[in-house]
Parts: sequence; structure tokens; C-alpha cells
Amino acid sequence: MTFSMPPSSYRTLSPERASRRAPRVWDVALTVVLLVLLTLFALAASYAGFLLAMASDACATVSCDVETMNVGLWFGVISPWAVLLLSVVAAVVLLVRQRLAFWVPLTGAALMVALWFVAAAIVGSAVRQ
Repeated sequence: MTFSMPPSSYRTLSPERASRRAPRVWDVALTVVLLVLLTLFALAASYAGFLLAMASDACATVSCDVETMNVGLWFGVISPWAVLLLSVVAAVVLLVRQRLAFWVPLTGAALMVALWFVAAAIVGSAVRQ
């Protein structure tokens, strides 16, 4: 029985480098464009949050909980910017790790819409019949 040395490719002392994936140019470009659009959408959603103040018009004839209405109003104004910040951070992390990231701004926009409806529900709950 004879033992031979393994092939020279097995005798390396340095670990093999993991092959880096080529960056997806279309994903980077689409993500950047969608993040810019998400910024504009956050501006519009924040403006829509300010429009929740119109619910206080009903307070002329019925009693309202002003504190709850104030919480709902500011929740509607501030939450789009928090979602934008989280979306930018998540998209950058995914792009650096070379993962698909175009879905992050789309999810952020859907979350902004959902949070506006939550804010509208909070403001609506403050108006007592």
C-alpha cells in the first residue's frame, strides 16, 4: 500500500477566498430611485398626517379627547420619517451585503400608508359621539 501526497491544490496554508458576487447594477439603481421616491412619499404622508387635524372640526358639536387627538396627529406626522430612516438603513445594509434591496422602499411605502390609517384611527377614536 502506498500513500501519495495530495494534489498541490490541497496543500495551501491560506484559506480559499469566497467568490464575491458581481453587484447587481439594476438593483442598486432601482433601489436608489425608489428611495428618492420614498422621500417624496414621506413628505406627502407627513402632510397627510397634518390633515388629520381637520378631525378637530367635529369638536364644535361633540366632546373630544384633545390629548388622544394630538397623539394621533403627531404619530401621523412623524411616523413616515421614521419609516424612511429605517428603510434607508435597511436598503444600504442589503446593498453592501449585495442582496436584493429594491423591495425595501416598496415595503416602506406600504408601511407608511398602514401607519397613516393607524394614526387616523387614533384621531378618530378621540372624537366622542
